[in-house]
Amino acid sequence: PIKWDKVVLWAEKGGLAAKPGNYYDYTGRAKRPIRLFVNHWDVCLDSTRCNDVLNKRGISVHFLIDNDGTIFQTLDMQHGAWHGSSERVNRASVGVEITNAYYPKHQGWYERRGFGPRPIIEDGVVHGKTLDPFLGFYPVQIQAAQALWQAIEASTNVELATPLEDNGEFATRYVQDVVYGKFAGIVHHYHCTKSKIDCAGMDLKKLIEEKNK
Repeated sequence: PIKWDKVVLWAEKGGLAAKPGNYYDYTGRAKRPIRLFVNHWDVCLDSTRCNDVLNKRGISVHFLIDNDGTIFQTLDMQHGAWHGSSERVNRASVGVEITNAYYPKHQGWYERRGFGPRPIIEDGVVHGKTLDPFLGFYPVQIQAAQALWQAIEASTNVELATPLEDNGEFATRYVQDVVYGKFAGIVHHYHCTKSKIDCAGMDLKKLIEEKNK
């Protein structure tokens, strides 16, 4: 169970579903060992568009978080979604796409549709580089993600932990231990590969500590 008031499953009215053939189907097999939860941003305007893009590209993710905080589950967690940039990560993880068009030029789209302006992240750092300003997440999306992390921690081998630097600060770079099985917890896509930057500017250490208070 996800302790959140807006959760829609793939088979329910208004649900969004991953396309069969776009994920590892483990029906009838032993329970899948899950040690990672991977956060992504979708660079789309909403979760419906994101799901369409995923299905067309032949990839998948277990959850989507929309602009209003609605959590869509697109397939059973027993199946391995194709979202983590490597087979090693995909077979051991669950993932979420948090909708966010990323580029500030889209700010007006959100305002015209009543969502209000998104935060602007001006100091996002990933893989040692500071990014140009980009759109952040709405507070309700962060709250939905926190509720989802807690549900995943309660039902899998994922721990409420995240990669840290030697000084105890949150890691903002690729972390080899995440990919090769030496870490179990909540990560961003960029922790899994040097070719991605999502979700820069989202400090998982602070958010997990905040939820645990």
